[in-house]
This record gives sequence, C-alpha cells and structure tokens, in this order.
Amino acid sequence: MSSFLNKVLQTLDDNLLADPSLGPVFFASLREKQRRLGLLHGQRPTCPFLRPLILSRTQYETISSAARTIAEAFENLVAQALQDKVLLAELGLTAAEEKLARIDPGYARLCVTSRLDTYLGPSGFQFLEYNAENPAGVGDQMQLEKVLFELQPMKNFLREYDCWLPRPHQFLLAALLRTYREWGGEQDSPQIAIIDWDGVATASEFQVLKKYFESEGHATVIADPGSLEFDGDVLRVGDLRIDIVYKRVVIHEFLERSDEDHPLRRAYAERKVCMCNSFRVKVAHKKAGFAILSDPQYAHLFSAEQLAVIGKHIPWTRLVRRGETTFAGAEYDLVELLQNARERFVLKPNDEYGGSGIYLGWEMSAEEWEDAIAVALARPYVAQQRVPVEKTLFPMFGEVATATPLIIDFNPFLFDNQVEGGLVRLSARSLSNISSGGGQTALLVL
Repeated sequence: MSSFLNKVLQTLDDNLLADPSLGPVFFASLREKQRRLGLLHGQRPTCPFLRPLILSRTQYETISSAARTIAEAFENLVAQALQDKVLLAELGLTAAEEKLARIDPGYARLCVTSRLDTYLGPSGFQFLEYNAENPAGVGDQMQLEKVLFELQPMKNFLREYDCWLPRPHQFLLAALLRTYREWGGEQDSPQIAIIDWDGVATASEFQVLKKYFESEGHATVIADPGSLEFDGDVLRVGDLRIDIVYKRVVIHEFLERSDEDHPLRRAYAERKVCMCNSFRVKVAHKKAGFAILSDPQYAHLFSAEQLAVIGKHIPWTRLVRRGETTFAGAEYDLVELLQNARERFVLKPNDEYGGSGIYLGWEMSAEEWEDAIAVALARPYVAQQRVPVEKTLFPMFGEVATATPLIIDFNPFLFDNQVEGGLVRLSARSLSNISSGGGQTALLVL
C-alpha cells in the first residue's frame, strides 16, 4: 500500500472515530437499515464497519489481472480433465457429479459467475479457493453503499477524492443474458428463476437480486428446487415459464436430495433451460484444483503466463494421501511433512463451504492435529500452505466506535472471467467466512 493511500485512510479513520454523531443510537439505526436492505446472514446484520475497503486503482487492477489469468487456467484444467480420466479422478468428483459434468451446457464459458477468495497480505495477495459454483454476495455492494455512504465523513471523502464503485449486480445480469443468447435463447425479456433451498442463510440477497432483475424487465422468481415442474418442453415454477436458471443451490446437496427424474436435471440435460452456472463447474470448484495448479508435474497443462501467476499467487496445495510429494524444492513424505510442521499448513475438505471442516494447524495442539490428519486421510481433503496475513486496524462499531485489528480478504467476482468488484470480508479470527462469524463491507477504488 502506498504512503499516500495510508495517509488518506488514516485521516478518514480518524474522522470516523472522532465524529460525535456516531454513537449507540446511530449504530442501532445502521443495524436496522441493514435488516431492511437484506444485508443479513440468517438474521445477523453483516456489516459492523464504518467504511468500505479502499484500494488504489493499481492494487485493484493487479488483483483483477491475476484473477482473470487463474480463471482461464481453470478453463484449461477442466477442458483437459474431461478428456483425461486419470486427471479427472484427481479432482475427486462423485460418479453423479461426473455424469452431469459431461453434459454440454450449451455455451462455451465454464463459469458465467465465479469468485476467487483472496487474502491480502504484507507482501501482496494469494488466492486460496475458487468458488466456481455459486458465489454469494453479488448483490451486496449496492446495498452496503446505502449504509456506509450516509456517514458524514464518508460523504466528505467521496466529494474530495476521485473514486470508482463497482457494479457486480449489473455485470451478473449482463452475463446471464449474454449466456442465454449464446445458448440459443430467443425470448426478448427472458424470465429468471433463482434456485436454492427455502430458508438458506443467504436468502435475503436473492430478494435484492430479484428486485434488480425485475427493474430491468425480467420476471423473476425465487424457488426451492422442489417447486420446479417440467413438461418435457418448458421448466416452470407455478405459472411462470423459466428461461434462465440462476443456480444458487450447491450441486452436491442437490444431488443428495434429487434423482435423475428431477425436473431441473431433465430440463438441463434436454437443453430446455439455460442454467448458470452449469453442473460442469463442479470440476473447477473442487479444492483439489489448486493441487493441480500448484504441482509442477501438471505444468504442461498451462501457458507460461498462467504458470507465472500460479507461481506467485497460488499457495502450495496437495491432496492428502500417503506417499511422496515435493515441497519447497525438496522431496518429502506428505504425512510426515504435515505432522512435523503443523504451524505451516491448513487442511480443507475437497468440497465444502463456509469454513466447514477446516483445520488450522497453527491453532491446534499436536494431538488435535494428528486427529485432523487422520480425518483428512479418510476423506477427500487437501493440505494447503499457510498464507502470511497481517491484521489491519479497521473502524467498526458495537456499542462504541473502535479501530479493531482485523484480517481482510478481497474476493474478486468474475463474470465470464472478467472482474467486477468483489466480496470484502473482515474478521478478527483466522477464518473470515461470513457463515463462520465474519463480516463484510463495500469496495471503493481510489
């Protein structure tokens, strides 16, 4: 971060913390406003912060460029894996996931919408996971601005500096419509169904996106997969014809709760509905993809440009299994390496979300870590090298306003592999997932 940006942020933070109007009554109003705007995880308001994350244009463009390159590398990986059974097996798909992944979705791009989860550290940034399946938070930027930009110090800041604000919700709709046309859709104003289970913690965001899609002329419904009907020609929810499925239901959960006769499966397989993202994205969503990217034996799958970005921004990752592996240029027994250096590694399930099932070696005893390794050997898991992060003082509120040391991650959204904004998460704990108790704020580019 430049000295100029540091100075600008310090002045803004000082102004926010010194503002006498920012007290308990005002903070209560901010929480209530978040409830009205749908900035909730379950019933919890998600933004206890007093300003957005502010990046320089150079920072934002550097991360964006690297994110585009990694997304393209995953396109390469999936294309190769669908032709190479040995490579595909490394990614750990179930038989049902593989069967659906082999169905042509009707359009070329792997991910219509995706997200790279990224830690900002003292020496740059590292991509930790690729949410290729159903990234949440796309609708939150515009709502967060309605909360944060009403604070007087922020109003003053926006008047004083030349700032850019991302519009990921607009890019999402444009990508959905572009994909629908490529798929062969001919409706002038295609109708959209946002599909996920009733009662999920992210349901408030669906309402925000529904309102936006409808404001642009697209009839939209939020529906549980169980409410879908397919007559062999049209997929419906009640009387509404569905042209585009904006799939937010997690694929492996959907497969656990449906069979091959499910209306969504049939309509997708018979090319009667355009689904974004497709079932094929599960190949890229597996965390084992990072093991492929970071292992030198697979370097031939990627271009020189992709390898350069992988080497700089993808941490060492390996599938957890018995045998030899390379680490830091030397050969090791993988299990012994993990046992002897737990403070350097994290264990992650190959296909989970929200921080579920993650073991942080540096926060565990030797005995606890040994148990975690046993779990990782029994189930599909990856080991990933710990990424250095530092906590940054960030203004937030509870009963009073304070500058609190927090870990910050900026997770760029991609739409057809082009970056627009991102999910900004902050946490005092090592896991910043909002479902694990972290919070979020908006993004502003200076």
